[in-house]
Amino acid sequence: MHTTPLEKRLRFLREIDRLKTVIRQSPLLDQSRKENSAEHSWHLAMYALVLSEYASGAVNTDRVMRMLLLHDVVEIDVGDFPIHGGFSSELQAEQESRAASRLFGLLPREQGKEFLSLWQEFEQAETEDATFAKALDRFQPLLINIYTGGGTWAENGVSLEQVLARYGPAIKRGAPRLWTECEQWVTRHFSGQAPGMDEQ
Repeated sequence: MHTTPLEKRLRFLREIDRLKTVIRQSPLLDQSRKENSAEHSWHLAMYALVLSEYASGAVNTDRVMRMLLLHDVVEIDVGDFPIHGGFSSELQAEQESRAASRLFGLLPREQGKEFLSLWQEFEQAETEDATFAKALDRFQPLLINIYTGGGTWAENGVSLEQVLARYGPAIKRGAPRLWTECEQWVTRHFSGQAPGMDEQ
């Protein structure tokens, strides 16, 4: 039976509703609950819209937003891999690649290829757009941890050195001015100083 392009698109949209059920480690800023991956993706797209002037180079904000809306769709199949979880990066990459092929394969062929290409560009983090998108994907949870008194860092016993190593390279590469701020926040956090009211 022939499936129309609209039916394929609607099937994809129904499938990605499941991203709302993937719970991440990061809490909401009010700490009432953990955020889900759909909320995380939307929030990152807003970060791109608001913070694009902080990219290390010239970026196409629309493309960055599209990458960020698509980047975690694979978690529908494989779940979230927390940054402090100690998972095998090779296994994660393999599982996520299979998930991307399945999920974007639900769409009409050309649209599916376009979305898969954007997802792969994000993962490879070689273009200006992708390095900025990757920077924001590290910046947002760092900010959440700062403003929730340590958040996942406290839960996982993460040290200052681990924070600098796990967040620093991606943020510094894609948004160096944001990393300058991050270093100050992180240093103050680990020295026991809460962020000032003027920074809230």
